[in-house]
Amino acid sequence: MSISVIVVDDQAMVRQGFAALLNAQEDITVIADAEDGAQAVERVTRLQPDVVFMDVRMPVMDGLEAARRILSSGLDPAPRIIMLTTFDLDDYVYEALRIGCSGFLLKDAPADELARAVRLSVTGEALLAPTVTKRLIADAVARSPRPASRTETAGRKALASL
Repeated sequence: MSISVIVVDDQAMVRQGFAALLNAQEDITVIADAEDGAQAVERVTRLQPDVVFMDVRMPVMDGLEAARRILSSGLDPAPRIIMLTTFDLDDYVYEALRIGCSGFLLKDAPADELARAVRLSVTGEALLAPTVTKRLIADAVARSPRPASRTETAGRKALASL
């Protein structure tokens, strides 16, 4: 059974390139494309693909707003949305994850990474660009409290006894 995909990007060459790369896979079929978020919402609602590759920055309606509308529309099953961008900005990543997107890739990802993202997303897995993953881990570590060492704990006890 083929995995159905819609590619959303405001640049025709990008849409066509991603579609060609994905259609070359035996188990993936691009069933439509859209050039902005408003078209994406309409086409996804009508065609109900398994996966949507969505650019973040587009005219009319950006990809994050389109993803928000698609994922809150009540489609059952909801499509997996993988955000794409040339801009490696943390705000986009965090918002995409908050909305419920299944992945976040940079447009310079290798071709096989696109197909891998499709396959992983339909199994319920998520895929993040390696640079994004590295920064998310660093941010999580920086935000979590570090447990006190034995020396610090002993020092606090000694200070409290004074």
